Amino acid sequence: MNAPQPPFLRVEPAAPSAASLALIERIYEAAAVPELWRAVLIDLASLAGAPQAVMIVSTGTRFRDWVTTSPEFDALVLAHTARFPDNIRTRRLLEMRHPGFLSDLDVVSQEEIDTDPLYRDFLIPRGYGSGTATAVMVPSGDSVIVHCERPHAEGPFGLETLAVLDTLRPHLARAALLSARLEMERIATTTRTLELLGLPAAVLGSGGRLLAANAGLTALMPHTLSDQPSRLAVVDPAADRLLREAVGGPAQAGPLPVRSIPIPAHGERPPVILHLVPVRGAAHDVFARARAVLIATPVVARDVPSADVVQGLFDLTPAESRLAALIAAGDAPIPAAAKLGITPSTARSVLKRVFQKTGVSRQAELVGLLTGTALNG
Repeated sequence: MNAPQPPFLRVEPAAPSAASLALIERIYEAAAVPELWRAVLIDLASLAGAPQAVMIVSTGTRFRDWVTTSPEFDALVLAHTARFPDNIRTRRLLEMRHPGFLSDLDVVSQEEIDTDPLYRDFLIPRGYGSGTATAVMVPSGDSVIVHCERPHAEGPFGLETLAVLDTLRPHLARAALLSARLEMERIATTTRTLELLGLPAAVLGSGGRLLAANAGLTALMPHTLSDQPSRLAVVDPAADRLLREAVGGPAQAGPLPVRSIPIPAHGERPPVILHLVPVRGAAHDVFARARAVLIATPVVARDVPSADVVQGLFDLTPAESRLAALIAAGDAPIPAAAKLGITPSTARSVLKRVFQKTGVSRQAELVGLLTGTALNG
């Protein structure tokens, strides 16, 4: 069954209420101060009679960034994008280009709601499945989607509610587009600045999503890094596991850890160290949606690096870095232990921790990683 098509039944919107006028003023505040969007969306959802709302910046059906009413809904949106990157609801909404808010039954049929996995297996079992949304298109090809969501059991949003939301749509459109452009320009400026310093870099959002990357970083794709719909990934499985653990999920409490992640050499490509630098404290005044800056450092040294360099590359302790440097220079664990004045058993324990932090499992792999030579299986 095909989805319903315009024209849609609508009621004439009434003059904005005092609550709507106050919300309009706050919408324009959020355009300049992105941290205010969550509070604005909470009030918008309340006005629509919905528990949750989300504002999404997308390129086609690919979600590039978003802000929601709660960390819990952040997690649901991230899971939604990972499992249903080209879902029927978003695709139809964008195709219709309707200059107002639409309910689900404007976009999909009841039969599709009953049978499509997005609704049947994902939204409805989680206590959602009834939405109203609008999409604002811009010449660059991007779009901004504003969406309110409530339980399927509560039925579709009424015409009066859609009329109230339509009075807010022009203000949401202007403010959201301005906010998105300001935020992306700040992020792009950061990656360009790092490139001027010779550093391949990217800015990551919640869950490790790629918000922006400079040319140096994109040059590592797709052979070393992969831009997946839900997050930036490493092609090497062991390194990818370390990155996935470091960035956590969208609802992860607290700041991300400082982490260095080694990627082994492959063929003629040298090893690469990824440095994850969290965005913390006052930095969020500039990076409203960024969680971390990722910097890639190719390891191209011809000689064995010093213990200080090894320590900085891999977040090792001084004792771990001294042992690693000796191993890389050709010492076996027992002679290295004698030089450091520690017992062989202590050296083995320290070496085990070095393996864990550098993502290798053998002494030969550690030597190859530190000297910039290819690692053989």
